[in-house]
Amino acid sequence: MIHLSRRALLIGATALASCRGRPETPKAKPPKTVAEAVAGSWRSAADRARDSWRHPAESLAFWGLKPGATVVEFWPGSGWYTEILAPFLAATGGKLYAAHLQPGASPDPAVSQMIEAYRTKYADKSKLYGEVEVTAFGATSGPVAPAGSAGLILFLRNLHNWMAAGIAEKAFRDAFLALKPGGVLGVEEHRAAPGGVPDLLAESGYVDQAYAIRLGQEAGFQLAATSEVNANPKDTRDHPFGVWTLPPVRRSSPRGQPADPAFDRAKYDAIGESDRMTLKFVKPKQSA
Repeated sequence: MIHLSRRALLIGATALASCRGRPETPKAKPPKTVAEAVAGSWRSAADRARDSWRHPAESLAFWGLKPGATVVEFWPGSGWYTEILAPFLAATGGKLYAAHLQPGASPDPAVSQMIEAYRTKYADKSKLYGEVEVTAFGATSGPVAPAGSAGLILFLRNLHNWMAAGIAEKAFRDAFLALKPGGVLGVEEHRAAPGGVPDLLAESGYVDQAYAIRLGQEAGFQLAATSEVNANPKDTRDHPFGVWTLPPVRRSSPRGQPADPAFDRAKYDAIGESDRMTLKFVKPKQSA
């Protein structure tokens, strides 16, 4: 069973729903560069506030996003990265596939609400976002995009969810099939302390970097590079409610329980967002 942060799901669904019915931004300049997309006026203040933690321009440059590319974003959530990717790809002749959570994989109605709000938002504003094609990824899902079509695929802070659900290996296999030879798989994920025994269920939300690399290599990928662009040395990884204790989720009680108003958040908020690995895999040009 898939378990996602209900608070994050509800916030995402609410934010997406609030966009319905808004007029198209008439004077938004089509972003011809990633920097212009990151600076886009269509992005919310809350999303922009996280740029200093998520480093989208630097991360996308590391992964080699190019104008006119075909990109697959696995489990885009409410669309934090979509708000950057879709306008840039639309303006440069590219294509974005959004491989959302497979329908029926989660019993939480907030999941379905978020996916439907996502679909509606990007369909309603196609002049800005282009034709975002919503597909699915899950335990029994089919192709996330046509085989060999994508130049870049992104796993953005979701590997821990797939490990918990037992579908991490499938995620790498599905990405490998969708990528063209020489295509790139970019991974951003909460990073466990090195040297320990890998938690194969990622119960804390943190993933061993060596294990993540091994998953990619077992699927046929070559590790091209690693980056510290999303590192946070302040993150001790010793938090009462796992990585979700930190921003942006800021959990103050066990999963499924009401927030604890007496919980002292000060030291966790001072850490900021998690320490993250940033990996670049390549599908070999002569793949087996």
